[in-house]
Amino acid sequence: MKKKAIEKIPYFGLKKTSRKKDVKYIGVTAVEIVGHEKHLFLEVYRNKKESKEIPMVRIVLTKKDFGTYWPEKEEWTRQKIKPDSCYGRVIWGEEHPTWEQEKKENILQSTEDLERIKKFCKANVYNEEHWWEYIYKHEDDIVTTARRNREHKVYMRRQEALADRMAHTKELPEKEILDRADRLYFHNQHYLYYKKHGCWAHIACSKCGGVTDARWKSGISYESQFQRWTEEPREGHYGTCPMCGARGEYKCQGKVKGTHDKYIYLFLGQKYKENGMVMRYVEVGKKWTLGFICGDKGPEMYNASEELSGVEIARAYFEPGKKVQIDYHKHDPYMGKDFWDDCNLYGMANIPISAGLIMSETYEEMKGTIFQYSALQEYAKNVREVNPINYLERYSQTPQIEVLVKMGLTDVVEKLVKCYYGIVADENARRPDQFLGIRKERVKQLIRKKGDTHLLGVMQMEKRQGQNWTDEQVEHLAETDLSGTQVETATRYMTLQKLLNRIEKYAGCKYGTECSSALARIRHTATTYADYLSMRINLGYDLNNTVYQQPQDLEAEHNKMVMETNKEEMDKHLKEVAERYPEIRRVYRGLRNKYLYEDDKYIIRPARSAEEIVMEGRLLHHCVGGNMYLGRHNKGETYILMLRFKAEPDIPYITVEIDAKNPRILQWYGDKDKKPDEKNMQSWLNNWLMKLKTGTLTETIQTAAIA
Repeated sequence: MKKKAIEKIPYFGLKKTSRKKDVKYIGVTAVEIVGHEKHLFLEVYRNKKESKEIPMVRIVLTKKDFGTYWPEKEEWTRQKIKPDSCYGRVIWGEEHPTWEQEKKENILQSTEDLERIKKFCKANVYNEEHWWEYIYKHEDDIVTTARRNREHKVYMRRQEALADRMAHTKELPEKEILDRADRLYFHNQHYLYYKKHGCWAHIACSKCGGVTDARWKSGISYESQFQRWTEEPREGHYGTCPMCGARGEYKCQGKVKGTHDKYIYLFLGQKYKENGMVMRYVEVGKKWTLGFICGDKGPEMYNASEELSGVEIARAYFEPGKKVQIDYHKHDPYMGKDFWDDCNLYGMANIPISAGLIMSETYEEMKGTIFQYSALQEYAKNVREVNPINYLERYSQTPQIEVLVKMGLTDVVEKLVKCYYGIVADENARRPDQFLGIRKERVKQLIRKKGDTHLLGVMQMEKRQGQNWTDEQVEHLAETDLSGTQVETATRYMTLQKLLNRIEKYAGCKYGTECSSALARIRHTATTYADYLSMRINLGYDLNNTVYQQPQDLEAEHNKMVMETNKEEMDKHLKEVAERYPEIRRVYRGLRNKYLYEDDKYIIRPARSAEEIVMEGRLLHHCVGGNMYLGRHNKGETYILMLRFKAEPDIPYITVEIDAKNPRILQWYGDKDKKPDEKNMQSWLNNWLMKLKTGTLTETIQTAAIA
């Protein structure tokens, strides 16, 4: 659109105003030839005598373009005549009128103007009195067409780039991948399905597919010594197929539902173009099938088979100076075809790329590429599972990862690969101490601990606070998991060593034992002590007083501080929940008989009252004291149980929520929604749940009482 030429065309002017009081704006149209192309002009004037010369707005349309000129500002915009054809107002309007008001307020100078608009725009409008709808639809068609053209161009460029990537991608060695997967990862697993009947066993082999009968127990007849023999089939044991001699795992016919399978995920890296890299993500599965037919006495084994299959799921392309591009293998259910696309699916149906095994050829292919010195091979040896796509993407962003891996700071690299860049102090630094924000002499200690991120956090805290702690103090402080603010607050009134000594004394556990239970106890005690000191300070106590610094009973004093903080509000709340949820107290005895269990270290029991649940949540800083949990317990939908150390039965440790109807643990948490000593406590809870399901909780308690 030639805007300069359009601006030179004089305004058409308003010939006469309207006497109707409702009319506020009058439109005037004309068709002009500008640059050998027809243009429709719409000028909108105020319905005032002094406004007949200069319009409020001039809208210009061509077949494929439009523009809006504002004479007062002398500027062009790309506004459509209405932001929304149904609910928005015309762009020169000042309010949000109804459709009827809008029709009365906006008119055209003559019927010729309407015919001119209809002829030029060629759109269908329900009500001709809404004449601006013709222009809106014409403008909307232009915008929509332009957007579609842009999208089509972008799509075609993407398809050309996709085709180029596919053309430069090497062929996938499918047979080699399948053979290696079967040999190394599935261990050439075969199954021998069996069903015993007397001294005989009916056996089906997944390797050869045959079905036969064989004797596993000696007989007394002469003919029995000439019959086919096999060892006694037992579930989970290995035996030899009497037909093909293959070794396989025995599986009882009654425990097989027809098909069972296993899957693994592999990554194969290949050189791409000159020095790029493509990482290919492949799923390999092995499926074992047992066939049945209807026999005289029910289903009978007919045959058995096994099938090895693989499919490439995704490809990640890495090129110098470019973002990683991941292509996905998709299936079109309407066309019944597989195809490659350059974007993932949306929502819950997206295609995930999880950790997997890296094929050894990958490292050879890396030579001469941008990842020749990425240290991926060294990293993969030191971690349990790895997603090389994520690793290489992070390496492209942060090449310092190579040095960190080779130094043995594996835990630090794991965090970076998962995008936890909060542990980085200076992303542009080359030295590891500057990169991580720690003192230079701490690097060797961090290497000895394989880059433990808890230890790193303490080292960073040390440097921020301008301290110079000993190696032992740093390691012990890492075990407490205290934050920098908590340490800084405590060390205003005591030395760091005194803080560590008191935590060790209150916990009753020594540092450095590498015992998960002791570590959980130390962290719980440290949090409690730091919380206690913070509450003392907030309530105005002088912590220079050693009586306040070193309470004889930490848990009791901590609970006392909790009660003292907002005491009136807490008392009122406890009274309210006691009245609102009385069933919790009433059913306690019955639930205690059902759920109570204790051993030499822990005790678990139901909550005595609604007030106890609220206090549990307050002391452990989690949400169990909320109305949702109280309501469930009160209605008998779920129950809240308290798990504590047997030596300290009144001190909160872990809160458990259990389903009231179907015995299963819904959730369990300790202080601040964390799971202390998670592996050990999960095992203990699983054992307790099994005793609950089998009805042996009471027997265990009675036995312990007798002993």
